[in-house]
Amino acid sequence: MMTRGRSMKLKFLTALLACTMATPAFADVLIDNVEGLTIDEEGDVKRFTGIVIGDDGKIVQLLERGDKKPQTDYREDGQGRVMIPGLIDAHAHVMGVGIGALTLDLSDTRSLDEALAKIAAFAAENEARPWILGRGWNQEQWGLGRFPTAAELDRAVSDRPVYLQRVDGHAGWANTLALQAAGVTAETKSPEGGRIERLAGSQEPSGVFVDAAEELMNRAIPAPRPVERDLAFAEAQKVLHRQGITAVADMGTTIEDWQAFRRAGDRGTLTLRIMSYAAGPDQMELIAGSRPSPWLYDDKLRMNGVKLYLDGALGSRGAWLKQPYADDPGNTGLPLTSPAKLRNILVRAAQGDFQPAIHAIGTAANAEALNAISEIAESFPGDRRWRIEHVQIVDPVDLPKLGQNGIIASMQPVHQISDRLMAEARLGPNRLDGAYAWNTILGLGGKLAFGSDAPVESADPFAGMAAATTRMDANGEPFGGWRPQDRVNREQALAGFTAWAAYAGFAEGRFGRLLPGERADFVLVDTDPLMATPAQLRATKVFETWVGGRKVYDAD
Repeated sequence: MMTRGRSMKLKFLTALLACTMATPAFADVLIDNVEGLTIDEEGDVKRFTGIVIGDDGKIVQLLERGDKKPQTDYREDGQGRVMIPGLIDAHAHVMGVGIGALTLDLSDTRSLDEALAKIAAFAAENEARPWILGRGWNQEQWGLGRFPTAAELDRAVSDRPVYLQRVDGHAGWANTLALQAAGVTAETKSPEGGRIERLAGSQEPSGVFVDAAEELMNRAIPAPRPVERDLAFAEAQKVLHRQGITAVADMGTTIEDWQAFRRAGDRGTLTLRIMSYAAGPDQMELIAGSRPSPWLYDDKLRMNGVKLYLDGALGSRGAWLKQPYADDPGNTGLPLTSPAKLRNILVRAAQGDFQPAIHAIGTAANAEALNAISEIAESFPGDRRWRIEHVQIVDPVDLPKLGQNGIIASMQPVHQISDRLMAEARLGPNRLDGAYAWNTILGLGGKLAFGSDAPVESADPFAGMAAATTRMDANGEPFGGWRPQDRVNREQALAGFTAWAAYAGFAEGRFGRLLPGERADFVLVDTDPLMATPAQLRATKVFETWVGGRKVYDAD
């Protein structure tokens, strides 16, 4: 038995050790000579000149001008650069970013002929690939006025199957050999929630598949092997870190994606923080079981919830509207989940404390999501943080509901820039009062989180902040901003890509703000986002990206 005197001595030594460990003298790294800024717990901007990082990768102290610098094991000179919190993309597709970097990208093509030339060149450079795969085409950007056809794609590649996803990921374009490989003929019926486009005056498939019809093609495409997924994920991390992104909400995580993330975590190569939303309830339970997973790998990975689709996209006229498209009378889009199924999934998720993230773009889809949440929330009170993804076109009568039940509107500012003219054409000028209504949502008590939907759009968060604060494109169009009353201010834009995005993924207190006790995720850049012009903001250069006190990207 321990004597009383020895017990008291041990207690004293333990207390003394705890006190010494709490002082910054034993912290690992001091980074000073920076123009630091963050958003504090009250939402106010806090500026600092140095940061002390502990050996656990967490922030120990922020230094202000005139503070005495503590002794640390290491010191790095920030060279007067601007330090901001690590940027968070609240809606992206991580494996899509990586695969997109390794396959054909058509997002920069401005005509069908330019796209066909690029496809042919890519195929010639990759003779060993049995399929030519890629994404990014946009018939609106080409000025085509219609979908492209398989016969046109055959002009570029006719010796092997080709399948290319539209820029929004809600339609795909196949050549003749791909149609044959999938067994799609004039007799093949469009599945529920999808549409096989047909050649005019016949039932022959044109080569384009919308929403759920894409699965007809996807079944025929060889699935990536684990080693290929690992390569794609490694590439995705590089792409995102180069843009100052330290964390992502991954929308539509499959078991194959999750295993790639886990393999990286087990090998010590996981540098991106990932808040996962499973690709449907079955994948959710397969990955996490009956409850969300714990935070893994020092807060780098968690299965948060489930991604659901209520409709498609505006570009493919799959967004579900209350009234027909102005440029396609009789078509109200494609509802992808029935009301009963939606409510069943929401209850199933809520019973397990999973967080639903509901894709809703059109007016009918957003109304359905809001009504379903309102009904289910009565039975599942508390801090649920129901997410609606995109929230692009909302009937003004439904907007106040976005301020109820703690709903988070997870929106992508760059979509407003890319889709503006298309939205006007699809809906007409008199149906845009609830379009991309960021400031209106905040004014109604709603919560925002900002992202990019990469690889649908570039993941560049600085372009996203410029769009959010100006509602103008890189050329300054339209002058004064499109529906400028829905701009947000600079502090709100930065918070949308940091603190608010972390909150949307139940990560507040772990990362998202540069505050003591949180993970030391930050970016060194050449531009203060709260002081820059829109042009300067878009041209921001990322010098370094740090995750958990470790440098994961260095421009030099």
